[in-house]
Amino acid sequence: MSGAVAGAADLTAAWLTGALAPHLDGAAVTAVTAEPVGTGQVSDSLRLRLRYDRPVRLPATMVAKVPAAAEASRAAARAIRTYEIEASFYAHIAGGLDASLPTCYFSAYAAARDDYAVLLQDLAPATPGDQLAGVTPDEAAAAIDEMAVLHAAGWDDPGLAALPWLNRHSAETAAFTAAMVTDLYAGFRERYAPRLEPEVIGLVEDFLPAMGGYLAARDGASTLMHGDFRADNLLFGGPRPVVLDWQTCAYGPGPTDLAYFLGSSLPVQARRDHERVLVHRYHSALTARGVRLTWDDCWDAYRRHAFHGIVMSVGAAMLVERTDRGDEMFCTMTTRHAHHALDLEATSLLH
Repeated sequence: MSGAVAGAADLTAAWLTGALAPHLDGAAVTAVTAEPVGTGQVSDSLRLRLRYDRPVRLPATMVAKVPAAAEASRAAARAIRTYEIEASFYAHIAGGLDASLPTCYFSAYAAARDDYAVLLQDLAPATPGDQLAGVTPDEAAAAIDEMAVLHAAGWDDPGLAALPWLNRHSAETAAFTAAMVTDLYAGFRERYAPRLEPEVIGLVEDFLPAMGGYLAARDGASTLMHGDFRADNLLFGGPRPVVLDWQTCAYGPGPTDLAYFLGSSLPVQARRDHERVLVHRYHSALTARGVRLTWDDCWDAYRRHAFHGIVMSVGAAMLVERTDRGDEMFCTMTTRHAHHALDLEATSLLH
């Protein structure tokens, strides 16, 4: 049986034969080619084209996720445990969910070297959302339906709460994250301030002193939250949107995902025009599945967690390997998240 890998070069035919052995019925992979796919920066994603020595039940293509070749991205992944988290999600949780996810054929993580590998269903010709252009209101509504399925399934679930790799919240982790993002902000400001509006910079700098308290607080129920639920991590074109990239999933407040998604993935005016309807859609979908959550509590949590996007944008921008698209994306997202928080008067809910 194959284990985790250090990078794309380890995805050999022999390794794949071992990794896929439970599905091969004694067959073997005889050849493999790989090509990059997607826009992720924390890990490397590749489309694999496989040849087998006989007919098998597996497809001829699949997608592999392995540690990033870029050392900055790999170091960031190690610091925030993204490889461990994604491998564990597919190994222990994904198979029991009714949400739209890619089939996982193999998942492994090795803590000593922070190696990992995940082999996933290739969902081409479905296409990812475009983080820069944003999603349409109809696409957002369909994605929110999937989000509600995920959140309802894990709402106040003691089994999820007992998983240390998933339930990572503590006063210490909150303080660590707040200190890290605050330290990173000086570089973020130097790099991006000329491209951001003064009110965006002002909102971020008003939030920074309150970030530790924001991250430490836990009001209301927790559930399985994705943590990076946004356009780039969704595939459209099939009967349901498919949710990808589980490297930041956690046991935490569900409305965090909702605020982050609408704040990051709808252009500002589209979000303003459709926000109430979309948040009501989420709330109605949750309560229809038996979740006990008042509208007022849902709306207040949604407003408060507008700041999740600020934490993610500043931290990720400075931790992963820098690219031109990444610069444009982080500026776009920071602008959208700041206007989101300003529109919702979210600072009034910080404590």
